[in-house]
Amino acid sequence: MSLFGTSGIRGPVGDEVTADLALAVGRAVVSEGAGTVVVGRDPRGSGEILADAAKAGVRECGGDVVDLGMVSTPTLARSIERHDADAGIVVTASHNPAPDNGLKLWNPSGQAFDTAQREAIESRILDEEFDLQAWDGIGEESTDVDGTDHHIADLVASMREEFDGEETPFDGLSVAVDVGNGAGGETADALTELGAHVHTLNAQPDGRFPARPSEPTAENCRALSAFVAESDADLGIAHDGDADRMRGATESGAFISGDTLLALFARAVVSEGDRVAAPLNVSLAVDDELEARGASLTRTRVGDVYVAERATESDVVFGGESSGAWIWPDETLCPDGPLAACKLAAIVARDGSLDALVDEIATYPLLRDNRELDDKYDVMARVEEAVTAAYDDDQVSTIDGVHVETEDGWFLVRASGTQPLVRVTAQARSEGEAEDLLATALDFLDDAQ
Repeated sequence: MSLFGTSGIRGPVGDEVTADLALAVGRAVVSEGAGTVVVGRDPRGSGEILADAAKAGVRECGGDVVDLGMVSTPTLARSIERHDADAGIVVTASHNPAPDNGLKLWNPSGQAFDTAQREAIESRILDEEFDLQAWDGIGEESTDVDGTDHHIADLVASMREEFDGEETPFDGLSVAVDVGNGAGGETADALTELGAHVHTLNAQPDGRFPARPSEPTAENCRALSAFVAESDADLGIAHDGDADRMRGATESGAFISGDTLLALFARAVVSEGDRVAAPLNVSLAVDDELEARGASLTRTRVGDVYVAERATESDVVFGGESSGAWIWPDETLCPDGPLAACKLAAIVARDGSLDALVDEIATYPLLRDNRELDDKYDVMARVEEAVTAAYDDDQVSTIDGVHVETEDGWFLVRASGTQPLVRVTAQARSEGEAEDLLATALDFLDDAQ
């Protein structure tokens, strides 16, 4: 049994995610050494009881709780250090649909619990190994209603510093913000304070997500794209339920691909010798943009927690995942959707038309296929053996599936974490080269069955 996925604990409420589980998480976090824990939740209706259970677990083991109430995930992650706390628990299922909820754990640096920390928490929960306290050892609870205001102030200060102290650097900029009925309303407030004219869509927090599904995809954000195209907006911003994700649209209403956003953010921050962290399946376009600036890409396992782990290395100045998680390690190791929104607005304020900027980023053919396999892990072991025998060591990575880089492009063979599937992805700078790489990868997979 594994409780943690790549982004914390998530699943249907009343089935996989219960108050019992939240209670155990709170107990385990303190039993692992946390003395003070900051707790918050997104707008889902189940969040209040799950947060109450997590807080009870913290206090049962002698830890003190700072309750932030309903906040975005990056607000909570930033609040841990401000309260001199040892950890944070946010009750959220992020971009998942309304029936789901979950819990994600945070360090004072803003980094999600790393692999070793998650394993320690999971072990305590499964073994029911908790340091429960007697009646006179129960922890205290306090409330902080100012977490979002502090996050807004941090965003405003960061942008003013980026623009050499200019009070309203976004003066004249028009931005449409689709909050998605989530907890990320601070984006609109920060942009307004920075001088932008802000239009909001779906700004009322509602954990049923009645306006659109929580995940900010092109399909789900058609209303945002249409609004931006038909209005005076210079760009559009979209968040998920807890605002750790941010996606964007150009002034023409074109929804920007995740890899293109990654390239735009990366090239805006890198200098020669810098590295950018991103998962194995990132586009060749990102490599091209970095290489042109004397920087390079360091590839991680798929999942923003792994990007954040790599972003702790001193020469990594930015990390991102095409799903919409963006990390500027000098500011926070948490994917911060409102910060990303401000960063994208800053790029437009400095460099002009977002349509024109997007057109500068190359797009290359990306091909996908899969095979349905009940013995996917046995097959993957045989694929790894065959591929490592066929290619040089510096071409192959096995940190997450089997990833191969060639002169033409790359391919990735990776077992699904949730389905009996092995997925195959290939990218090259031409359609023919991509087709050849996909065929090569599929041959390795078929031969291993």
